[in-house]
Amino acid sequence: MTRRRGNLRWLLFVLFVLVPLAEIYVLIQVGQVIGAWWTVLLLVLDSIFGSWLIKREGGRAWTALRSTLQSGRMPAREIADGALILVGGTLMLSPGFVTDVFGILLILPFTRPVLRRLLTRVVAARLVVVPGDVRRPGPGSGGSVVRGEVVDEP
Repeated sequence: MTRRRGNLRWLLFVLFVLVPLAEIYVLIQVGQVIGAWWTVLLLVLDSIFGSWLIKREGGRAWTALRSTLQSGRMPAREIADGALILVGGTLMLSPGFVTDVFGILLILPFTRPVLRRLLTRVVAARLVVVPGDVRRPGPGSGGSVVRGEVVDEP
């Protein structure tokens, strides 16, 4: 459990400190090269493009999900696509070029399968229990066992 908390702390540090610093640095660099107003215009156009891309790919993902559910199959791929598009869309709508790059990678149909496989591995590693790794109370498991009997009273 301590390892997870340590990883979470690093993740939060990266998300809330390093990513904004990288965004500011890239914005300043782009602004120095093309000018402040062109940078703002580029950010606005980037958000418009992101909105269009989210609408297009989100609609495709929704149609695929409905089709899969109507055919009676498990929609694992479609749900993963929807999650990636949702996260990618959130990144695309936030101002900045660094998050936009990651958002586009999550949304585009030719990069999404690679990221879907990565997402599947991460989720499976968290959900699948390895036999023998189960810790339950009982003899030989190191857990405490309380012996007793159940008495039903009317």
